[in-house]
Amino acid sequence: MHSIAWWPTLIVLAVATFTDLRSRRIPNWLVLPFMLAGIAVSGWLHGWSGIGQSLLGLGLGTVLLGILCWLGGMGMGDLKLCAAIGAWIGPMQLMFALVITGMAGGIMVLCWAAAGGFLGELFQGAGDLVFGFTKRGLRPHPELVLSNPLTRKMPYAPAIAIGTIVSFFS
Repeated sequence: MHSIAWWPTLIVLAVATFTDLRSRRIPNWLVLPFMLAGIAVSGWLHGWSGIGQSLLGLGLGTVLLGILCWLGGMGMGDLKLCAAIGAWIGPMQLMFALVITGMAGGIMVLCWAAAGGFLGELFQGAGDLVFGFTKRGLRPHPELVLSNPLTRKMPYAPAIAIGTIVSFFS
């Protein structure tokens, strides 16, 4: 959306990635002020249209990742981080960033599962998620959710960081 968005975003992504890797959490004290600052800076630089674009980016990040949170496959910290990034970069750049994030996350999870020796389990679970909707409907999978302590959990902030950073260079 604006040229100064890259440096505060880079700082927040670095801290979010570090905390997510260390504790599997992205703290509110990091993302909520960043989100509000994105709206304020957009308004300061572009007036009401900047605020509108910022709110559209925030809303898009909230809705798209909110679905994944509701299904139990992503944490609220990831959702808030993407919504805050959307407030800084707007909806169009956020869409591109999320596509790259999805690709980066897919590659990361494949490498993680291969290195951990549970690639077959990963594909079985993914198949159950995709093809199990006919039995389950739109309810979350009973076992493949973050709230299940036996489910493997991968920090997703590194993928969000990769997708967002790549979006600044394209």
